[in-house]
Amino acid sequence: MVNKPEGPVREVSEAVAVRAFAFIAGDVERLGAFLAATGIGPDMIRKAARDPGFLGGVLDYVAGDESLLVACAKEIDLKPEDIMRAHAVLSGGPHERDVP
Repeated sequence: MVNKPEGPVREVSEAVAVRAFAFIAGDVERLGAFLAATGIGPDMIRKAARDPGFLGGVLDYVAGDESLLVACAKEIDLKPEDIMRAHAVLSGGPHERDVP
């Protein structure tokens, strides 16, 4: 069983995911591709966002496409490695204590 990080590490990772989702949502084509890949309809985004796994899913999506990862990192003023650390925290995988 993997322990989920709590407190500041998780909060910072969630904030990174929220910023990444804002990056995705800020462009109609990116948002359309995200919705198509996840199967979430435009009318279901608010409901889906309440799901505990949503933010991890956002970072799964970003991490799965290197060009998207790099563009997102540049737009939200982080390094791709910072996003990947946040992804590790939210996905329950091995993580580092020093997230962005």
